[in-house]
Amino acid sequence: MGEIKRYDVNEENAYSGYVEAGDFIFLSFCVGNVGQSIEQQVEGALDHMSDRLQRANLTLDSIVKVDILLRDVWDIPVMEEVFKRRFKGNFPARKTISTEFAHCGGPNGLKVQIDGVAYKPKPN
Repeated sequence: MGEIKRYDVNEENAYSGYVEAGDFIFLSFCVGNVGQSIEQQVEGALDHMSDRLQRANLTLDSIVKVDILLRDVWDIPVMEEVFKRRFKGNFPARKTISTEFAHCGGPNGLKVQIDGVAYKPKPN
C-alpha cells in the first residue's frame, strides 16, 4: 500500500485535515463561511474540500463518499441543490446526520461539516 501521509494536522483538536492512504484520500472537517446561510456554508465546505483535493491534483469528481453533518436536517433540500450544482451528476455515496456542533460558534455558527473519501487512480 505504501506510505500513509497526513496533512493539515490539528494538534489542538487531534485530527488530520486529510490523509492519503494508497489510492484513497480521506478528508475531514471541511467547513467554510461559518456564520453565513446554510447554502453559503455548504458552498464553503465544498470549496474547502476542493482546495484540499487540488493539492493532490484531484477535483470534486474524485469524491466517492461523503458524510454530511447538519445542525438542522430541514436544510437537506438546500444542501442537495448545492450538490446538484457542484457535482453535476457525479454524485458521491452519501450519509447525512444531524448534530448540535456545540463547540463551534453557538446557534448562529457552524451549520454544516462535510467529510469525504476521494479515489486517486494510479497514473497510466
